[in-house]
Amino acid sequence: MKTTTAITDAWSGFWAVRTAREKMIITWGGAVLGVVIAYSLLWAPAQQGRAELREQLPTMQRELAQMTAEADEARALAPAAQGVAPTGNALKDAVAASLAQAGFGDPQVQIAGEAVRVSLKNASFAAWTTWLDATRKQFKVQVSELHATAAKADGQVDVTATLQPAVVRPGR
Repeated sequence: MKTTTAITDAWSGFWAVRTAREKMIITWGGAVLGVVIAYSLLWAPAQQGRAELREQLPTMQRELAQMTAEADEARALAPAAQGVAPTGNALKDAVAASLAQAGFGDPQVQIAGEAVRVSLKNASFAAWTTWLDATRKQFKVQVSELHATAAKADGQVDVTATLQPAVVRPGR
């Protein structure tokens, strides 16, 4: 509070000894200085930013058009990227690796024409169905034949399944 009073007293003392002409010059000088500061801190940077954006806008529009075209092309190519389901040895190797990764012990995987026959003993039924669903989606196969027999332990089964490349039906 004391500093505010000291500043006010100093300003009053300074202003009181000025002539009317000096007061008018100081007032107009302060107004001009305020306008210059407002211009240099507010108006000039905004104008410069607008000019830069105006220059960059055509480039940005071209880039947007290019990205849109590339996105459309990617959407058009997406079905082709789905790929072809593996068959024969490629399917056998993929299924065997997938079974090993899923933790099924000692699976038997054999080639049966274009399909693969998988045999598991004492496998968890829940793990089997989870693996089968993931494999069906990942390798684009379908189950053409399945035999499951309950094992002595609850939730365990002996499974023999034949997986073949999925047939794409029109309209799907």
